[in-house]
Amino acid sequence: MATSLSMKLLIDTKAQRVLFAEANKDVVDFLFSLLALPVATAVRLLGTGSMGGSAGNLYASAARLDRAYVLPGADMDALLRPAVSSQAAASNISLLRLPDPSPKGFFRCGHCQSLTYMTDVRGTKCPECRSPMKDVIQCVRPADSGGSRQAATVGARGFVQGIVTYTVTDSLKVTPMSSISSITLLNSLGVMDFGAIREKTVRIGSTEGLAILKASLQSKTVLTDVFLAKKRKTY
Repeated sequence: MATSLSMKLLIDTKAQRVLFAEANKDVVDFLFSLLALPVATAVRLLGTGSMGGSAGNLYASAARLDRAYVLPGADMDALLRPAVSSQAAASNISLLRLPDPSPKGFFRCGHCQSLTYMTDVRGTKCPECRSPMKDVIQCVRPADSGGSRQAATVGARGFVQGIVTYTVTDSLKVTPMSSISSITLLNSLGVMDFGAIREKTVRIGSTEGLAILKASLQSKTVLTDVFLAKKRKTY
């Protein structure tokens, strides 16, 4: 994914609100990937003081907790920096500056060669012989029986198809776009003065991506909050 994206906003200049946006696959993939972010990752990205509610306090408490009170073997780093699914990370790694997801490894015992047990933590003691489990096991994904579909999606990343444009409402409802759906949406929003509607193409970089994440947790008017802040934009 590119380090910045763009989408076209349809703006009601009288009401100073975003009616909806026209977005491509990359934008929708980014928006959907926000659903896969663990709470701790969202808090870390936005900052503990920027979070609505109490999640920021909870994160800060875990981060500041004296290790004397932490159980031996408890992985506090995994708690504070949880893994993000590789598919979601691929859709927002550039915008939100997430670390590259490392592939998960599996290990078995090389001493007794047991095929009964495996672990995802290298060095775990084998339940049969108590030796450390260090031999790497290769994980093989099942083949897709749908040959044509597999060929069509080779190299595809993200969540949605790129053959259509999508409508994204101010409250982040996402649907495939059509002329009929756009007219229906404008009617449902009570737009009376079509002369006051303006189009504006906006860029989504790291700053805007974080702002969308934050607003999505706090607001029903995300696009207006992010792109028409303080009503100072010109069209």
